Amino acid sequence: MKNSLIEYCLNKNGAFLDYPFGPDPMVFKVAGKMFAFIFEKDENVVCINLKCDPAIAENLREQHEAVRPGYHMNKEHWNTVMIDGSLEESDVFDMIDHSYDLVVKKLPKRLRESIPQLN
Repeated sequence: MKNSLIEYCLNKNGAFLDYPFGPDPMVFKVAGKMFAFIFEKDENVVCINLKCDPAIAENLREQHEAVRPGYHMNKEHWNTVMIDGSLEESDVFDMIDHSYDLVVKKLPKRLRESIPQLN
């Protein structure tokens, strides 16, 4: 599933891959702002950190054991999603969409307008 997560993140309008912290984690950004991190926490356990509205973040954590407070992130605004097979791929994609949308929404208007194909 890691490859499909990478592909999905890169297919977001204006998204690009960066490595600001070294070879791991893979950091996905839009207009220079992070919206997803993919890393391996333990051997063969892929995780993705995603920005999330605090109320939704808490709800997701209560509903899914695989969703936890953001690892090495602001735990109010970020979740770590363990890719362990307990969540449907479409659910993880929805979380990526939410993270991306939150980041884009907070961008200054000039940056939002500069993102290719963003309406």
